[in-house]
Formats: sequence, C-alpha cells, structure tokens
Amino acid sequence: MRSSDDPGTLDILTGGLLMGYARVSTDAQDLLNQKEMLATAGCTRIFAEKITGARKDRQELARMLDQLRPGDVVIVTRLDRLARSTKDLLDIAEGIEASGAGLRSLAEPWADTTSPAGRMVLTVFAGLAEFERSLILERTRAGREAAMRRGVRFGPPTKLTKTQIKHAAKLIQEGRTMREVADLFGVHRSTLYRAIELVEHAQASKAQ
Repeated sequence: MRSSDDPGTLDILTGGLLMGYARVSTDAQDLLNQKEMLATAGCTRIFAEKITGARKDRQELARMLDQLRPGDVVIVTRLDRLARSTKDLLDIAEGIEASGAGLRSLAEPWADTTSPAGRMVLTVFAGLAEFERSLILERTRAGREAAMRRGVRFGPPTKLTKTQIKHAAKLIQEGRTMREVADLFGVHRSTLYRAIELVEHAQASKAQ
C-alpha cells in the first residue's frame, strides 16, 4: 500500500509516481550502480532483484507492476534490465499501459511511452515483432510441407524395426488381434497401428 505521508517523487508531466526497477542476473553482480542511476533520475521507490531475465517469476517486477497506478512512470537504466526479448518487452509495456502508467529507459530515450513519439516507436516494434512471428510460422509451415513431400514423417519415432513391423502385420493378417500383437512386441496398440500404417503408405507410394 502507498503511504499518503510520503508519496515519493512525482513526474512533472504525468503527476504520477516515479518507480524504478533494477535487475542483475547473478549474485556476483552488484545492483548499486543501477540504484544510484535510478535515484538520480528521481525514483524514490526502487524495486530490485538478482535473478536471470529468462525467469518469468520475477517477484519484484510483479510487485512493482501490481502497485502501478494511472500516471505512474516505470524507469529502468536499460531495457534489457526489464525484458529478456522484444516480445517480453512489448508484453510488459502493454501491462504497464493497461495500468495507465508509462515506461522510460535512461539508456534508450526513445523508449518513453509517456510521449507520443515513444508510444509510436513501441507500436512500430509491436508491428515488426508480429511480422517476424508470421514469417517464422510461414517458413516452418513451408519447411514441414517440403519435408513431408520428401517422405519425412513427423511425430515420435517408432519403437519397432521394419522387420518387426512386417512380422506384426503378418500376424494380424493371420488373425491375431492388434492388442495381442502389440503386447507381443511390447508397444502400445496406437504405436503398432501407426507403424504399420506408415509402412503401408510407403509401399503404396513406391507402387505409384
């Protein structure tokens, strides 16, 4: 909860509280430099933690975001102290914006969502990130289709050799049930079914 006796430093433009966030990746690193820079920038409330940026459960970051109110401004020394990737940055910035607060980076002055220019830059970043994701999905789809045309089959590898699959298929043709044959070879029925189906498909493709 915020204290009404000591509201902390307020931002001139927004009238909200300046809240700093500092992070280092390991215990061997020191938070002092970041804290001093944030204090110089006017932050009287600083949330700091020693944790890798790859971790999603950053408790101090979550605590700060939970305390944000409209008009507040989150200040970081560099964007990589706040986010581990462009997508992560955009997600956090979106959460900050949803609280009615803003974001500023001391090292990257263009990343200031309290200004129209800063909001525009992050909007462009969001568009580029979405474009990049669509390109990756398209390349993945095209590569998968090309591999399938070459006969590559996706999914977990079969646990049976070709000789075992042929033997299993013969036993089924002779009247043994799928369950009996699967138990005989020590695999699940679905595994046996897929293996036989793949062999039959490959044989049919060769016959064409």
